[in-house]
Amino acid sequence: MINIQAKIHDRFTIEFKVGFNADREQTVNKFSMSTWLFIPYSLDINASTYTKDRFYRDLRTNTRLITPVYLLGEIAKGRAEPLELLKSSIRRLADNPDKRNTGDYEYNIKMFAAIFKSSVRNQIFYILKPPAEVDRLDLCRELVTDISDILTSYRSLYRMISIPTLSRECFDYFLFGDEFMSNIVHKQLFRLVNHLKEEHNSIYAEAHEGILDLLEQEISYRKSRGYPVIDKKSPDGNRDLVYRSGALKKYIESELFLNTAKKKDGVFVEQIYYSVAAGISMIFATAIAFSFQQKYGNFTMPLFVALVVGYMLKDRIKELSRYYFAHKLKEKYFDNKTTISINEHPVGWSKEGVDFINDHMVPGEVLRIRSRTPLLEADNRYTEEKIILFRKILELDREQLDLNSEYYISGINDILRFNLSSYLQKMDDPEVPLYILSKENGYQQITGSKVYYLNFVMQFRYNQYESFKRYRIVFNRNGIIEIEELL
Repeated sequence: MINIQAKIHDRFTIEFKVGFNADREQTVNKFSMSTWLFIPYSLDINASTYTKDRFYRDLRTNTRLITPVYLLGEIAKGRAEPLELLKSSIRRLADNPDKRNTGDYEYNIKMFAAIFKSSVRNQIFYILKPPAEVDRLDLCRELVTDISDILTSYRSLYRMISIPTLSRECFDYFLFGDEFMSNIVHKQLFRLVNHLKEEHNSIYAEAHEGILDLLEQEISYRKSRGYPVIDKKSPDGNRDLVYRSGALKKYIESELFLNTAKKKDGVFVEQIYYSVAAGISMIFATAIAFSFQQKYGNFTMPLFVALVVGYMLKDRIKELSRYYFAHKLKEKYFDNKTTISINEHPVGWSKEGVDFINDHMVPGEVLRIRSRTPLLEADNRYTEEKIILFRKILELDREQLDLNSEYYISGINDILRFNLSSYLQKMDDPEVPLYILSKENGYQQITGSKVYYLNFVMQFRYNQYESFKRYRIVFNRNGIIEIEELL
């Protein structure tokens, strides 16, 4: 199964989080994703101005394991395995503080904190959009209780690591997990109260006290531990706190990020095709030389002219043959191949390729989903949209995923961040003057917004399943305004 989430990452970057879930019944799981990017003609993005290298420079890919899924209540009540696995790793470390047990202990701290983050986020998303029959107020109260219980359970483990045989680094690992989870509580609970205050004021009136009490307790706890807290009068905009929060996030989630080794795909076959192209051109040039030599003899002017012309055509035939084979090659081969590994144990691979294509090469179903307006269709006959096709195939080994993790890993997430800065260079000003009639002055000038639309149509395939998504990016020279999901 393949699922996708799209969001604005920053002012000029969109993020697609694509989840590839590997079936437990299949040893080898194969996925494919094709993305057609429809670009307005006026942006002057084409094969000449926007090369493959620039595309891959604008595209950043992070590959990571899908965080194991646990209900927050299960963790709080001790019915889920993360807390027990962490306790077991601490006991082994206390008995024998060697390198292997230290690594296992650090791994379980990272996984516990990452699972906590995912569980809190999922529970808050559920509260924001619950089924109609669920009481949102009860969910808020349960959330506060569960978070408080989990933090208490984790912090109670201090006594287990407060022994002379453990190094200072081991204690620091524990504190990193503690501070990270406190950051998550602060961020997610404020997201919740903001939403309740704006959308569900009556529930906010009853629920906010318990939520804010927990936040106040966390702030006091952070101060007692020496963790940084937000200072509204900070002269530097709390930059140390922001930097530390980002560093902690990278540290904790590093256990989920996979090792990837990327190389160019189809290099050997490409060289064979290019050698064949050189051979074809040489055959042509040699055939001309032999023919003229046989007819006119050696050291004659016709032979001299034939040799010069044959040499000139040889290079052109070689380049045309290379061009032909290169385009044939891209149908079966990709630009890059990436090996995906967990701790140097390969669990799969992926390939990706990108090309500009013509309108007639786009499948009819994709054009239907693109859904051009009659005006755009008419204009497209003269200034047609440019189309980029980005292809990706991925293969995961279910058995290797299971062998290389204590937790059940459902698959991997590909996080694609696409920076649109290259698309802004030929844009008009984001504001244009408009005029309306006015009874007082006869007319009045107002400001209109000049925007552009970038359409992404995505096709996902897994086994016999196929699905499509369409996103429209609204943006101008100042950056991305919004993402619209149209399918």
